[in-house]
Formats: sequence, C-alpha cells, structure tokens
Amino acid sequence: MADRSRPPFARPGVRRAVVVGAGSFGTAVAVLLARGGLRTTLQTRTAEQAERLRIDRENRAYLPEVALPPELRIESTDAGLQRFDLVFLGVPCGSLHEVIAALPARGLDRRAAVVSLAKGLVPPDGRAPSRLLRERLGPARVAVVGGPAHARETVTEGAALVAASESEELARALARTFIRAGVVCEESNDAVGVELAGAAKNAAALASGATEAQGLNAAGAAAGHIFAEVWRFAEAQGARPASMIGLAGTGDLVATALAPGSRNRRAGELLAAGVPASEIPRRIGQAVESLDLVPLLSHALGRAGVEAPVTSGLARLISGELPLDEWVALVRTTVPPRARWRRPVRPGLWARLLARMQGQALQL
Repeated sequence: MADRSRPPFARPGVRRAVVVGAGSFGTAVAVLLARGGLRTTLQTRTAEQAERLRIDRENRAYLPEVALPPELRIESTDAGLQRFDLVFLGVPCGSLHEVIAALPARGLDRRAAVVSLAKGLVPPDGRAPSRLLRERLGPARVAVVGGPAHARETVTEGAALVAASESEELARALARTFIRAGVVCEESNDAVGVELAGAAKNAAALASGATEAQGLNAAGAAAGHIFAEVWRFAEAQGARPASMIGLAGTGDLVATALAPGSRNRRAGELLAAGVPASEIPRRIGQAVESLDLVPLLSHALGRAGVEAPVTSGLARLISGELPLDEWVALVRTTVPPRARWRRPVRPGLWARLLARMQGQALQL
C-alpha cells in the first residue's frame, strides 16, 4: 500500500503537472515543465481562451512570440485536477483564497503537491500563500517558486529560480525539473522567506518608481526601507536572512528595477504623476499586484507590531491619503530602528584560568 504521508516526488512515476492560470509567468512555467520532461497541462480561465491558445500555439495576450511546445496540453479550469501529481497556482493573489478553497472540489488528489507561483500576500488578512496551503494540505505537499524570472527571458535565455518547501524531496525534485529545462534553480526550505522576499521586491519596485523622479538616492532609500521593514516581519515569522538577500529577494529586485517593462516600477511612476491607483492597471494593460499587495503588507506588519513607516506611507500614497511630496519627505527623513548593541561578555572563571595557564606555559 502506498505511503500517503510521503510527498509525491518521493514516489516513482510522478510525471503529470498542471499550471492553473495562463498569465505571462504561468505560461512560462508551463513551457519549462514541458521542457523538463513532465507531462504538462496549462489551464486557462475560460474554454474560449484555451481554444485560442490551442489554435495559435502561443499566448499572444501575455507571452507573444513564444511558441508553446507541441506536447503542452491546453484546457480550461473546468477540466478539474483529478489527473495531476503537481499543481502549480499561477493566479493573482487576490484570487488565491478562492482557488485554494476550491482545490478539493476540483478533484485534487490527496497525494498531489501544490506549488504557489505568487509573489504577494492573500487577502483579506495578508497571509503568505504557503501558510494558507500548509493549513489545508500539510507541509510536505506545499512548495513555492521565487527568484528573478522575467517571463519571456525565462523561456528564451534562462532564469535563476528558487524552489522552497519543508519537504526536501519536493524542493529537490522541482529544482531538478527546472534545471533539466535549462534554468538555474536553488533548493530552499524557507518557503515563507522566499514568499516575503518576493512581496518585498514588488513593494520596493513600486516605491522606487514612485520616488525615482526625486532622485536616485530617494528611490534607493524607499526600496531599502521597505526591504528592511519586511525583513523584520519575516524574521518574526521564522524566515532566514539568506532568503531576503539572495535570488528571491535582492536578485529579483534588481531584475525588476532594470526591466524596461516592469509593471511595478511603471505603476510607481504613474502614481507619482498623479494617476489614481484604480486607473493604473488599465493604463499598463495588465494587473499590477503591488497595488493590492502594499496595503495588505502594511496591515500585516502593523498587526505583528513591526515598525514600518515607509510601507504604511506607501499604502497611503496608493489610497490617495498621502500627497507625493509628503511621501518623498517621509522616505528622506525616516531613520530605521537603532541597532541592538551587545555588550562584550567576560569569559567565565574556568576560561580565565585556562587563558592564564596557557599564558604562563608560553613563558616557560
């Protein structure tokens, strides 16, 4: 009888994966999984979208001029999840709570693993997606993917991903699949750290875009303050510094800051130009998750008792409660909390005696 407590990749013959959500990154991940040797399906929101992708063999709306592998199967979410060993969630964070709650009704196998591709928090209370999945599925069946991975470049030039899970077997198997597909992938056991690093990246990119016209120092300060504030929150959640400073955090931030088509940075620029947040997604032509993420992040940090004046100020800039000049002044004048200095600890009695004996021995 199969051991149902073991993660799916610990058992032989696991080959079937599905990506739920055919946005730019979801489509890119589906292409990588097919290249990595998994029998992969991409599920779209509607049957009409699925038919369009099957005819065009490319996602002209979100990832144009990238050919979909002939072996990649395409269907709508109406088809359910009964056949799959691995389920990747490539939907916006605003929809994640609903999507996760519907997994059993859609036929999720009780041994299947679920992998979140989100770089944000789940409303209404701002929880990390992996925490929500962990409560429903247990830690061995949950993973997240982060890192600098601009969708088009990921499938044409490569990327540097991070696969994180409390299950070593699951993280390792995901990393090996992506490496077979031609991209670097780090293994991590810090799922929450990787998620919060991605959230900090999106918020910091928005903040730097909103401040860039006031000078590069101000833009850098805005991003740095937000990373520090989110890190203090992440540390309280048990996350590790390496997740924030590595590929999933600062690496992803650099990629976003330099990307000509960065939605988060462009959204910040539009905020600074006086465009209401509700109008920005229409101007850009796609959803901008940081506009919803930052208020959630501010709420989560406040609830946890983390001092976060810059993150909360950015939330008020998004809502229109804080004028741009006051936002810039806040960024330029905020002083982070003082370091916790540690007094030198005097060696104990036995250590002092040993040091004295060693010193006397050297003199002989």
